[in-house]
Amino acid sequence: MTMPNLSITSVQNPRIKDAIKLRDRRQRNKQQRFVIDGAREVDRALAAGVDLVEIFVCEELCHSPESQSVLQRLAERTGSAAPGCEVWPVTPQVMAKLAFGDRAEGVVAVARARARRLSDLTIPENPLVAVLAGIEKPGNLGAILRSADGAGVDAVLIVDGGTDLENPNAIRASLGTIFQVPSAVASADEVLDWLRKRGFRIFAARLDAQLDHTQADLRGPTALVLGSEAAGLDPRWTAADVTPIRLPMRGIADSLNVSATAAVLFYEALRQRGR
Repeated sequence: MTMPNLSITSVQNPRIKDAIKLRDRRQRNKQQRFVIDGAREVDRALAAGVDLVEIFVCEELCHSPESQSVLQRLAERTGSAAPGCEVWPVTPQVMAKLAFGDRAEGVVAVARARARRLSDLTIPENPLVAVLAGIEKPGNLGAILRSADGAGVDAVLIVDGGTDLENPNAIRASLGTIFQVPSAVASADEVLDWLRKRGFRIFAARLDAQLDHTQADLRGPTALVLGSEAAGLDPRWTAADVTPIRLPMRGIADSLNVSATAAVLFYEALRQRGR
C-alpha cells in the first residue's frame, strides 16, 4: 500500500465521484467494485484478505478502537502486503460525502468484486447451509449473515435475485461478517442440483407448514431455505424432497421478520448439533 502526501480536498475528485457512485447497484456491476463503509467493516475486510483497490482515511475522525485498528493494519502493511492498493488521506468534508448517513468513522474502502461460485465452496462433513431466495432488503441480508457467522453456518447461498452481497447497507448490517461467511450466488435450479448431489436434507420455512422447527432433524447435511417476506418461496421449493417447517406463532402476527426467523433456525440447528 502507498500513501500519497497530499489529501483529497474536493468531492469533485474523480476517485471520490467513482466511489460515491458505488452506492448504486448498476454502478457496482459496471465498475466490478463495491464500497465498504465503516471502520469495523473495513477492519474485518482487511483481516479477511479482501481485494481492496483503495482506502480513504480521515485521521481527524478516527476516534474509535475500530478506526485505530484500521490505521494500525495500514501502518503494518504499507509498502509490502497489497501492491496496487492506495491509501488516500481526505478531509472531513470529503469523508462526509463518502460515508453513509451521519456515521462518518474516518475510513471508507473500495474493493474489487469477486465471483461467488458454488464450485468454489469448500464445505465440511455434515454441513449447515442457508439458502436465501429473493431477499429484497439489504438490512435483512446483512442481519442474516451476522446470525450465520454467530451460529457457525458453513455457507450462505443467494438465489432468485433480490439484493446483492456487495450492497453497502448489507455489509454494514452484517458488521463485516459478510467477509467471513463463505457464500455463493446461483439460480434456484443450480442450488437444488448442488444440494441434492451432496445428500442435503432441505427444509424450507413456510407459513403453511405443519412441522415445527424443533421437530425437524437438523443434524447431518442440512439446508435451511428462507424466502422473501413479500413473495415467499417459488414452487421449486415445494418439491417432494423439500420439507416445509414453521416457527410456532402465539400472537396475532403470522410470522417473524426473515432475519429473526433465520436466527431462530440457525441456533436450533446449532443446539441439535451440540456445537
